[in-house]
Amino acid sequence: MSIQSLEKYLPQNTLLYLRKWFSDYYIHIKVTKNRNSKLGDYRKLRDNLHEITINSTLAPQLFFFVLTHELAHLIAFEKYGRRISPHGNEWKLTFREMLLESLNVYEEDLKPIIIKFSHSPKANFMASPDLVKYFHIENHDDNLQYIEELSKGDQFVYRNQTYLLEGLIKKNYLCMNLATGRKYSFKPLARVKKCS
Repeated sequence: MSIQSLEKYLPQNTLLYLRKWFSDYYIHIKVTKNRNSKLGDYRKLRDNLHEITINSTLAPQLFFFVLTHELAHLIAFEKYGRRISPHGNEWKLTFREMLLESLNVYEEDLKPIIIKFSHSPKANFMASPDLVKYFHIENHDDNLQYIEELSKGDQFVYRNQTYLLEGLIKKNYLCMNLATGRKYSFKPLARVKKCS
């Protein structure tokens, strides 16, 4: 897929950055159906080819953010060698520089969140509560809420199973499945349906 054909997925004024970042590499970009397990990924192929996949259902700013994340893998591996850790210091430095360089692409209310995130980029998008909340704001027309908004003793439904919130352990929430009695750890931004 060419850079121009990506335009329909991207915010305005991104092609300048992509042309610069893509210029030295042969990159095959696949826009995929929605995948719950990941937003995008990067793989090095044979013959100095690279492949990046990104979910087609992402909002334009998130699409650009994920594309930047995956391109940072490629650029960091090419600059520092294949032996670096995929989400190690070299990748963090590369991603940080790319985010700050392209900051003007993002909406004004998102820029402070991107700047804060860039201080210590996370490997997983879900590890950044500010970004997760920002990009899910528009999709909150359902009756779900974050588990962190519930109180100890509340019951909720997650994936057709009913749970009891028992309390906070470090950063996650300990919850008991009411049907099995088994206990599970939930991340604060898990989206659940509170029982009335």
